[in-house]
Amino acid sequence: MPDWLAVIILGIIEGVTEFLPISSTGHLLIPQNLGWLPKQGDLFDVVIQSGAVLAVLAVFTKRVRHLLTTLRERATQDYLMKLGLAFGLTAAGGLVLKKMQIQLPETVQPVAWATLIGGVLILILERCHRGRRGAEQITWKVAAAVAAAQLLAAVFPGTSRSGASILMAMAFGIARPAATEFSFLLGIPTLMAAGGLKIASAWLEGEAAGIDWGMLALGTAVSAASAFLVVRWLIHFVQSHTFHGFAWYRIILGVLLLVLAAVGK
Repeated sequence: MPDWLAVIILGIIEGVTEFLPISSTGHLLIPQNLGWLPKQGDLFDVVIQSGAVLAVLAVFTKRVRHLLTTLRERATQDYLMKLGLAFGLTAAGGLVLKKMQIQLPETVQPVAWATLIGGVLILILERCHRGRRGAEQITWKVAAAVAAAQLLAAVFPGTSRSGASILMAMAFGIARPAATEFSFLLGIPTLMAAGGLKIASAWLEGEAAGIDWGMLALGTAVSAASAFLVVRWLIHFVQSHTFHGFAWYRIILGVLLLVLAAVGK
């Protein structure tokens, strides 16, 4: 398969899955670890996530503009400080994980188990949340809990950053739309920082010369385009739907991946 086609496919996978509660990293690793698509490396998998951020900025233009034009209002300051807390905790935790040299898995089993267990947890949390309208106000405790959820997703690819953060907020009593918005907006600095850190590390460690920047740009652009469509759809979907469908998808996919891994052995 030509490299450009593999990069386009991976860009579509990233864009479609980044903001769904099914794990974009897990879906990027599955075809690469199973040998269906050529491996692109950790830097590629992390940096193209930054493209998905552009979709959030495009879809949430009105909300972002409102936050920027009401900086003097206490409600806006409070919301931005909570976003800042969640990002700060995530960034600090991410640096600790980097020093621990935690790498993306080379086999499919860890992703399969995280996918399966995550699906079961979604069903449990949806059952606990059933019939509850939820609060619209993000609290400091929720902001800290969402940061912890993001770090959990970083340690266990297949968990889903957006899914873990949304469901964590819901577990603390936040309404689904408010939890989704907070998760998506938090993804802007989180994913941009992760991508920037990876690129900076590549330059400092002398690995930049071996990177195909054209292919990286292509994957990022495709990711942004496909994510735009998904984010617009998901914002409307969460207004009146649960995540049960995504949970069952994860469970079925996790079981199939474990079967494939067992047969492969």
